[in-house]
Amino acid sequence: MLTVTHGDLTFDVHEHGSADGVPVLLLHGFPQRGTAWDAVADRLASAGFRTLAPDQRGYSPCARPRGRRAYRMSGLVLDALAVVDSLVGPAGRVHLVGHDWGAAVAWSLAARHPGRVRSLTAISVPPPTVYVRSLFTTRQALASWYIYALQLPFLPERFLGAGGRPFSPRLVAALRRSGQSRPAAERDAAALADPGALTAAINWYRALLTGPFSDRTPPVQVPTLFVWSDGDTAITRQSTELTHTEVAGPFRYVEMRGVSHWILEEAPDQLAELLLEQFREHPG
Repeated sequence: MLTVTHGDLTFDVHEHGSADGVPVLLLHGFPQRGTAWDAVADRLASAGFRTLAPDQRGYSPCARPRGRRAYRMSGLVLDALAVVDSLVGPAGRVHLVGHDWGAAVAWSLAARHPGRVRSLTAISVPPPTVYVRSLFTTRQALASWYIYALQLPFLPERFLGAGGRPFSPRLVAALRRSGQSRPAAERDAAALADPGALTAAINWYRALLTGPFSDRTPPVQVPTLFVWSDGDTAITRQSTELTHTEVAGPFRYVEMRGVSHWILEEAPDQLAELLLEQFREHPG
């Protein structure tokens, strides 16, 4: 475990592999932490890469600012860059990989700071502009009902809160319905048992209405791999179909069959192999 300080925030970063390996930055999504990448990171480290998986803003106990505005996309991108600056170098370049909310951060980082990225792999979530467009043109709006529900003040915390228990049964049930295994769902729900941690995680969604989540960014110039799974209940196939329009560099799309949203832990071997193919074909 390493730590990185960015302003008055301190992030926990999970490192795998040799310090002299080519660096890979792994960004997690809701409601997970950097440890969600462990199975994939072990496989990448065995292939000679160095992986860095931070517990992002709100998930690291010492990087948990109050207020939804603190979780705007611009700040989340700068957090990721701070990890690269500190652990790779001020001019360091990484293979960038993100899942779920981590994919949204990765898209924005790669578009705005291409000089820091060797390659981009986004898992499950398309570019923010494509996602927002799909809310008005496909059934993605129905699949995203929970985003609207989480905008309410206080009620999501009351409904999903642990209430003094080791974890929230309602949050576990919601994660299980999305395809997550029970051990993983209970682990992730337990990590949000602290009320401050739960509110911080929800604030990623609440910040959507406070800032430019879908501001137009330049097309991604770096080699890009986009991975989606047909068992995903949160992101529809239709919402991913225009992803290629936001990429100006080499682009590859892979659809995993029979896999839920939780690709990192459900299909780590298959995902790791895709990543290694991407890294070797586009070493940067």
